[in-house]
Amino acid sequence: MSDRAERPEGRRGLRNRILLTLLVIVVFRLGQNLPTPNVNVRALAEVPKADNQLHWVLDLLTGGALLTLSVFAFGIFPCLAATMVLRTLINLIPRLAALKAEGEAGARLLTQYRRRLTVGLGLLGAVGVVAAVAGHTSPGAAGQGRDILDDHGVLPLAVMVVCITAGTAVVMWLAEAITDRGFGDGVRILLLAQVVAVLPAEFLRLGQAKGGAAIAVMTVVALSVVVVTIFVAQAQRRIPVQYAREMVGRRPYGGASSYVPLRIPQSNGPAVLASILLYLPVLATQFWPDAAWLKWATSGLRDEGTPWRMAAYFVLVCLFALLRTAGTIDPDRLAHEIARVGGFVPGVRPGRPTAQYLGYVHHRITAVGSVYLGGVALISALGLALLDAGPRFPFGGVTILVVLVFLVGVTLDTAQQIDVRRAQSDYERLLH
Repeated sequence: MSDRAERPEGRRGLRNRILLTLLVIVVFRLGQNLPTPNVNVRALAEVPKADNQLHWVLDLLTGGALLTLSVFAFGIFPCLAATMVLRTLINLIPRLAALKAEGEAGARLLTQYRRRLTVGLGLLGAVGVVAAVAGHTSPGAAGQGRDILDDHGVLPLAVMVVCITAGTAVVMWLAEAITDRGFGDGVRILLLAQVVAVLPAEFLRLGQAKGGAAIAVMTVVALSVVVVTIFVAQAQRRIPVQYAREMVGRRPYGGASSYVPLRIPQSNGPAVLASILLYLPVLATQFWPDAAWLKWATSGLRDEGTPWRMAAYFVLVCLFALLRTAGTIDPDRLAHEIARVGGFVPGVRPGRPTAQYLGYVHHRITAVGSVYLGGVALISALGLALLDAGPRFPFGGVTILVVLVFLVGVTLDTAQQIDVRRAQSDYERLLH
């Protein structure tokens, strides 16, 4: 009878986590569509949307919330930026590096710093956005301009800043709620939610501009990226480790064998960085249109289908991926940990030779992983080249890559967490 009582509890816990994750996503999307006080929604709807890369990059990073001045205007972007800034400061400031090494107590203090930095970035961005739109008008139906803001007083503008900053804090709390009481990483899930929210309109515009053949091409591209990403994400290089056998009395202990799994990191950061870096010269021509060297530099970078741009894109993605994954594993520390527990790699002497062997394998995997990321990024660029989509087309290749890699990564992580939770509940039920 007790076994039957314990079984629904485990299933109920899984169901509650799934429902909580879905509820947080719904609240997050509602906040991204809720306008900030003092915003004239009708006038904002009349503002023409620029059909360029900057527009869809803002939509990608904020789920379309920034261009509509919603309460969650910045989406999950402040949380991502705060994490990246804090990670950089940890490598630069010894005090923060010491906190990271202190364990749980240091992690709690770093979490407080990350939260404060997130709210600070939200406040800074809110002040900038409110100041930018304070004097902006939109063309009315009769040709007369209409103010986007209902009131330009100090108090209404301050209320807008407070609402957007509070929205940043709420988004941070929602992400932490998913991480602690839901499934998966809250930041990644909310980022995926706001990116996927932009896709239906972009697919509709793609079909209207290029026809049904474009949808077929993008479907093939998407399936190719998904299959390759899943295959590589599940692959691992297992380095065998043998543990020494010890005699305690008359009984032998130890002698078991294990392995060190090395995987190719899944990241679309290199593709995003490469796309932004290639777009900077094009953006610079808007400020210095008469610069001859900028015209020459951007002549082969404007169109995503040119061989020069695709070659530069592939090289940059491989380079950024190589730099990102080069220091993910410390061979000396890993070799020391293996020797500390009495293990050794068969055929390799313990100590420095083991560290050199681990470094050699890691470097080869890093090289293969960088070429893989460059190839996956190039698949989406080739798809746009087949569609003859110019650089001002709002559905960029990096968008496809970001969405698909995030979709595969979040799906695999969530499925693994569900399996682990289910195994834990079944194990606890058997113990009772």
